Amino acid sequence: MKPTDNKIYLASKSPRRRELLRQIGVEFELLLLRDRAPVGPEISEAVLPDEAPLDYVLRVAGDKASFAQKTMLWRRLPMRPVLAADTTVVVDGRILGKPANAQEATAMLSALSGRTHLVHTSMTVRHQDDVWQVTQSSEVDFTVLTPAQIAAYCATAEPYDKAGGYAVQGMAAVFIKQIRGSYSGIMGLPLFETAQLLQQAGLTIL
Repeated sequence: MKPTDNKIYLASKSPRRRELLRQIGVEFELLLLRDRAPVGPEISEAVLPDEAPLDYVLRVAGDKASFAQKTMLWRRLPMRPVLAADTTVVVDGRILGKPANAQEATAMLSALSGRTHLVHTSMTVRHQDDVWQVTQSSEVDFTVLTPAQIAAYCATAEPYDKAGGYAVQGMAAVFIKQIRGSYSGIMGLPLFETAQLLQQAGLTIL
């Protein structure tokens, strides 16, 4: 069924994802999930034992979308497609999450220094009984970082809510030699693939 108002629910706190959706003219309302004490997160982002990175992002994005759709129904909100996404940075097969402090951010940037790493972003759209999922992957080449560069970057606020401890659209752009893939995907929402999913769910985009 085509959404009557051509709007979606976005199950994400990320300001980058909001910015990217606005860039392509998608109207949305936020449907946020709880992630803090005392009751704990509604969706666990812990990596399961032996879980591959691609399986991880697909599972987490799917879980977010499923819970958000249930929340929409519980709250008796207007029926609209729900979009959720998850992004992870991978180096040597190891998933790098969001650093909790400067020590973790320093360790992540040191691991990325002078290396090529992968950024996987998985999106899930749910509408009525239909589910659409896709994962986009990009390669990012970092230059060799000096300890002084890492310390200076970690002294800013930028690394601490970003997978892998850096923002491609921020100051860390000076670390990036080359990208093979989707710039918007590295930000957290690959727009080409996202538009395709939303069009399958009945939205009109351009």
